[in-house]
Amino acid sequence: MAIEERNFWLETVTIPAGEARPLPENVDVAVVGSGVTGLSAARVLAKRGIEVAVLEAETFGWGASSRNGGMVLTGMKLPVPQLMARYGREPVHRMYAASLASIDCVAQVVREEQIDCHFSRCGHLEVACKQAHFEGYAESAALIAREFHHDLHVISKSELRHEIGSDLYYGGLVDEKSAGLNPARYVKGLAVAAMRAGAAMFDHARVERVRREDQDGGRKFRLWTAKGSVWAREVLLASGAYTSNATPALQRKIIPIGSYIIVTEVLNPELARELSPKNRMIYDSKHFLHYYRLTPDRRMLFGGRAAFFPETQRTVRQSADILRRGMIRVYPQLRDCKVEFVWGGTLDFAFDVMPHTGRSDGMYYALGYAGHGVAMGTYLGSKIAGVILGEPNVIPFDGIRFPSPPIGLRSGNTWALPLAGAYYKFLDWVS
Repeated sequence: MAIEERNFWLETVTIPAGEARPLPENVDVAVVGSGVTGLSAARVLAKRGIEVAVLEAETFGWGASSRNGGMVLTGMKLPVPQLMARYGREPVHRMYAASLASIDCVAQVVREEQIDCHFSRCGHLEVACKQAHFEGYAESAALIAREFHHDLHVISKSELRHEIGSDLYYGGLVDEKSAGLNPARYVKGLAVAAMRAGAAMFDHARVERVRREDQDGGRKFRLWTAKGSVWAREVLLASGAYTSNATPALQRKIIPIGSYIIVTEVLNPELARELSPKNRMIYDSKHFLHYYRLTPDRRMLFGGRAAFFPETQRTVRQSADILRRGMIRVYPQLRDCKVEFVWGGTLDFAFDVMPHTGRSDGMYYALGYAGHGVAMGTYLGSKIAGVILGEPNVIPFDGIRFPSPPIGLRSGNTWALPLAGAYYKFLDWVS
């Protein structure tokens, strides 16, 4: 079978369509973007009786939320010692607690809304690409146990075959709290839950302009979309890497980085068990990393930063070749295995590689998940909804310094992205 240039996850589900009626004239909250963050917030707001409209430029969950590897991961992109040096002990305690709570938040949503998305607490495995990386695992595990009372398990090279059917790595680090799911099914479940709670859902309603104006004696936001305009008391910007020049101040904060995935044919049960005996979510210790897992129907999903440019037909095809070579290096057993699907998507990185929430021109936002968006997006969407509802703002990423990237790395300026890729490859070489 030839490689299909489309998203495997979307073959397993039908994403619901938006409402056919015109946009309402006024709502309490307009949510821009229908990924995990926006849908999580809309669900909570609608359940509390808030009139909310979700405005999606494409179809629901069209961006990274339905294109990712389906990994629901603890922790953050940066290592704990680096976080503590930057922010201090107490803020990092709250950040790490949020990362653990985010997994429970996903599990609770799946349970409450009865979302059929193959959610499984299978744990994740980080594999060391160098001996020096592995030597840091014991120190990291001890620090996390001491500071956060959270246990990680160091796996020696001699024991690693119990976790992964590859001899490429120097050892591993397991976190049993992490999970996996089908992201497209999860997005569908969130969308259906928000609709059921009363949220007004509009797809193909790209927001083209936002301006704060007076209406009926008060200041509100007016949003012009491809389907007309709507007034809103509050706005949540939840469009991640696809944030547009309709909100230029926030767009300038984002580095859009391409991530790509291939999926093989269905594997026989014996081979699948050999490749991943415990069905973990797996990723390696490089900056320019690979991540991989078995799908629920026993395919190998293998992804990574094959190209830093956002997805195009050319970069998707090039990435398929790059990723297949990477997969065979990890798993020589798959040399003769057919690759049936390939697709790309764009992740939202901040320059400091941290999640960020706050306000931009008076509008709420959450972004910067750097590949950890399934869990953190669900969690932060629900927490920002709480803030809009008047609850105390206890989000640990709210108000931390939010540096702007150099102009060439900003959204809409991709000429410098190959330099970013070269920089991360250099870090992998010297680490």
